[in-house]
Amino acid sequence: MRVIGLMSGTSYDAIDAAAADLRLDGDSLVLRPLGMVGDAYGAEVRDALAAALPPAATTLAEVCRLDTLIGQAFAATALRADRELCDGRAELVASHGQTVYHWTDGGQVRGTLQIGQPAWIAEATGLPVVADLRPRDIAAGGQGAPLVSLVDLLWLRGRPGTPVALNLGGIANLTAPDGTAFDTGPAGALIDAAVHHFTGRAYDTDGALAARGTVHEPLLRRLLDEPYYALPAPKTTGKELFHRDYLLAALADPAVLATPAVAVEPAASVAPAAPAAPAAPAATTAPTDIGTLAHQDVIATLTRLTARTVADAVRSVGATEVIASGGGTRNPVLMAMLAEELPGVPLHTSDALGLPAAAKEAYAFAVLGFLTLHGLVGTDPRSTGARHPSVLGSVTPGRDGLPRVPRGLKQPVRLVIG
Repeated sequence: MRVIGLMSGTSYDAIDAAAADLRLDGDSLVLRPLGMVGDAYGAEVRDALAAALPPAATTLAEVCRLDTLIGQAFAATALRADRELCDGRAELVASHGQTVYHWTDGGQVRGTLQIGQPAWIAEATGLPVVADLRPRDIAAGGQGAPLVSLVDLLWLRGRPGTPVALNLGGIANLTAPDGTAFDTGPAGALIDAAVHHFTGRAYDTDGALAARGTVHEPLLRRLLDEPYYALPAPKTTGKELFHRDYLLAALADPAVLATPAVAVEPAASVAPAAPAAPAAPAATTAPTDIGTLAHQDVIATLTRLTARTVADAVRSVGATEVIASGGGTRNPVLMAMLAEELPGVPLHTSDALGLPAAAKEAYAFAVLGFLTLHGLVGTDPRSTGARHPSVLGSVTPGRDGLPRVPRGLKQPVRLVIG
């Protein structure tokens, strides 16, 4: 079955689409990658989404408008993926949608909201669409995340040692072979917030700003005091916690600003960053520094924060190797810092195992959609904390209804790339 997986993560910069030919073979699920495409959100959608996300207030009218606009944007990307990757022969779309709120209360997830109305995708493509994948796990008492953990477990099964799958998006998450899975904290979320606040740009291209900065130890210590990092797994977080105002509150702490940055861990000495691509001019209204603390130092410190907290999480599960994916793998300074924080632990990207790092999550959601359509579970309770495994999501019929698929199939125990 040819399946298109659609994903836009917590960085909300673009929609990724990955197409795969999926089939069950005994106790294995075989995935043949067909490629990926990506489309950036238009300025109107991105700006409206940024204005509506926590901690900002919004209205139901704006949520409805965004649900339509994002659904239409996902539909356009799905059409492109079907045309360019599947020769117009895709049979199913699995859409994660765009997370706008993940409601946690005392460590328990009470609800989650992903928007991007799947009816627009079904109408545009004529294909059935699996969407709303997270809520079923939450209803069963789980965290609803990391939702790719089952795919990671299938993918890494049989690999020697203790391989850990790591995703570096807006939020970082990992999956270990024993089923332990959780969000480690921010990956790009705070870095992107700082870059936009100080320069008006969307992110730190090639880690160039971090490479020019120096880690500010008082700020790093202040940020590492965040209680989330000490919580036991399973746990999830998001931009409801790690956002611009969270960072600004830390920067306003007198203990942070009282001590200048000390050149003890310059990011540029960790590994040379690749040449930065031309970036858009900085917004003229953006502040450039905080007191005596240069914005490059803030960004270097936040990059070190991601590396440190991810490395702490990786060590906590006894990893013998790390296989990374997500947009953060394109930041050479972050990857160098992470390698420095994990001496003796090999760090690879998922490309080495056959799944492009930029598209791995989109492929994972294609797998989850395939499992749902075939009545197979898409969660492992060890990873999400749910009371039981669940078949995920809801299905919007395509132009011809739902495809006929065999029932009573055996749950796969491994994912084979080939």
